[in-house]
Amino acid sequence: MIKKILIYLISIFFLFNLSANSFVLEKTPIELNFPWGMSWISSEELLITQKTGEIIRVNVKNLTQTEISHKIPSIFFGQGGLLDIVTENNFVWITCSIKKGQKYTTAVYRAELKDNKLINEKLLYEALPYFDNGKHFGSRIEIFDNHLFVSIGERGKGMIAQDPSNSIGSIIRINKNGEIPKNNPFTIKKKWLPELFQIGVRNPQGMTLDPLTNSIFISNHGPKGGDFIGQVVSGSNFGWKKIGWGGTNYSGTKVGDGNAWEPGFLKPDFIWVPSIAVSGIKFYRGKAFPEWQDSLLVSSLKFRYLSILHRKNNNFIKEEIIFKDKIGRVRDMEIDKSGNIYIIADETDSNLFVLKP
Repeated sequence: MIKKILIYLISIFFLFNLSANSFVLEKTPIELNFPWGMSWISSEELLITQKTGEIIRVNVKNLTQTEISHKIPSIFFGQGGLLDIVTENNFVWITCSIKKGQKYTTAVYRAELKDNKLINEKLLYEALPYFDNGKHFGSRIEIFDNHLFVSIGERGKGMIAQDPSNSIGSIIRINKNGEIPKNNPFTIKKKWLPELFQIGVRNPQGMTLDPLTNSIFISNHGPKGGDFIGQVVSGSNFGWKKIGWGGTNYSGTKVGDGNAWEPGFLKPDFIWVPSIAVSGIKFYRGKAFPEWQDSLLVSSLKFRYLSILHRKNNNFIKEEIIFKDKIGRVRDMEIDKSGNIYIIADETDSNLFVLKP
């Protein structure tokens, strides 16, 4: 413990001066290995998942970490593993990739946190069908209006995201106990599975609630170009793989007819061409950075940056890079009660970082 604190104190002398506003990025002594998701369990404690299967309890005041024991059968394979996490009271919801035979899918588990252990782990949902690859699990979770919203990637299967008889390439909405809400879109869209809320996404790896509009936004990986930010709207369809949001297939060929958007599909709110490999997103609220209030924090895996997507009249208008090439592949962020931003990078032998004014 003393050694860790000394390392942390030394790191203070190597703070990154990130802009004219004199932001600093501190490397904490919290050691992480392929972290993926974070959630506050108190004003001073975070739970952090690692793709390799661990859940780490972090006290950001004392700078201590403890591993949480659990029995969730996640599989670290390809882009999969132990992925997102959200908490409410003593309950914990986790997404992960699981295995059946030689095939894999995205699953949602619920458990209770007791001391430093998860108990009463229960499988709430598994996306069907399973596939034999490790691509595009999606896997963000957001709690809103007493429901769980969960992103499911299309597992590299393209047009399956247009088939509402399965949940691959979709946003699902379920109750916190795993049951299906009676007012989901299937009551109108008779061919849709009951859990479906939105279809036509490729690999949504970010999800957050907008406190201004009470809307949920996702970040979605496009193909070669076409990453986007978009709203989760009941019964809507983002169009993958009939459209590619301005991107092309990796071979350079057109996606569908080559159109960035077509009538009948929901328009994204912001698009990147080329792709940035967008991951975690979070609307900023806090006192530390008042100029960012209600704008959107964005993480980039490919270009290894954290940015702020400014908006005006609820429209995203300009992206500002906060830092780049400082911590690796930026995966996700959380904001504390003072407005400081805690950041994780999807890297081995990594750390927890904090952005302060």
